Amino acid sequence: MKALGFAEHGDISKMQLFDLPQPEPGAGEVLVQVKASAFNRLDIWVREGWPGLNLAMPHISGSDGAGVIAAVGAGVKNIAVGDRVAIDPGVNSVADEFTARGEHSVSPGYHILGEQVPGTHTEYIVLPAENVIPLPDDVSFEKAAAAGLVFLTAWRMLIHRAAIRPGETVLILGAGGGVNSAAIQIAKLAGCTVIATTSSEQKMAQAEKLGADEVINYKTDPQWWKAVYKLTGKSGADVVVDNVGAATMPYSLRAVKRGGRIVIVGNTSGPKTDLDIRFLFSKQISLIGSTMGNHDDYRTVMGLVFSGKLNPVIHTVMPLSDGVAAMEIMERGEQFGKIVLSR
Repeated sequence: MKALGFAEHGDISKMQLFDLPQPEPGAGEVLVQVKASAFNRLDIWVREGWPGLNLAMPHISGSDGAGVIAAVGAGVKNIAVGDRVAIDPGVNSVADEFTARGEHSVSPGYHILGEQVPGTHTEYIVLPAENVIPLPDDVSFEKAAAAGLVFLTAWRMLIHRAAIRPGETVLILGAGGGVNSAAIQIAKLAGCTVIATTSSEQKMAQAEKLGADEVINYKTDPQWWKAVYKLTGKSGADVVVDNVGAATMPYSLRAVKRGGRIVIVGNTSGPKTDLDIRFLFSKQISLIGSTMGNHDDYRTVMGLVFSGKLNPVIHTVMPLSDGVAAMEIMERGEQFGKIVLSR
C-alpha cells in the first residue's frame, strides 16, 4: 500500500511516498480503506521531531481520515465490511483514573494518529473499533476528513475548557488555521460575538463568511490588541483563543477582559514566551490548556458537522501522490482551512 511519511526527522525534503505492507486487524480492531485524509500543523511538528519523540520508522503522517471498512477483527460488533466511517484521531492505549471519568485526552496513554502512532495518510489503517463512527451517505469522505481533529479540538477547547456562554465575546487569533476556522463556527453556534485576526483582505472576507462579527488585519494593524479594546467598549474579550504562542501571548494578556480566560491548544510561533504575571493576578486571568477530546466529544461535534450546523473549510483537495506538494502549501501558510488528500 502507498503511505505518506518520513524515515528520519527533518525538513520537508524528508517527506516521501512509501510502499508498505497492508496491516491486518487484530481482536477488537477494524481495517479501514482510507478514502480521504487531511493535513494539520501537527504533521509538520512531528516530521521535525522533538526530544523524547521516539517513532518507529518509517512513520506515517496524518491524523484525520474517513473511508470504508475493509475488514473486522475478532469480537467486533455492529461494524461490517463496506460500512462508510469517519475516524476519531484520538486513541487510548490504557485505562486509568482519567479515562474512568471520561477525560481520555488528559490520560498519558492518549495518543494522536500521526503523532505517536502511524497516521491516516495511507491507503489502509488499522484502528480500535471504538475509533470509527458511521458516516452518512450524504456526507463526503473529504468533508468528514477535514472536520475530525480541528472540530474535536475546537469543541473541547471552547465548550468544555473555556466554558463559553451566550453573549460573551470570543477573540480568535489567526482565523486561517483549521482549528480556528472551526472555533469561529462553534463560538457563533454557542451564541457568542466573535472577533478574529488574520493576515490578508482575502482571509478577512473568509472569516466574515464563517460568522466572525469583526475581523482585524494584524498586518495593517499590528497593535491589534488595541483594536480589540476599542471594539469591546474598552473592556476586552471574555475569551481569547491563542494558538500562536510566543508572538502573541504577551498581547493576549492585554486583550482579555478582567476575569477572562485565555485558552491554548497550540504554539505555531514557538512554545516559550515572557509573561508579565502582574496581568494574571491584577486582571484575575485564567490560562487554560486544552488538547483534543474524548470519543463522546467526537461523536457530538461530528453529528453537528453531519447535520450541516458546522462546516469544515476545505482549501483544496489533492491526490495522495501529491502529498509532499500539499504539505508545502501548508508550510507556506497559503491555506484558509484544510488541505485534504483524496484516494
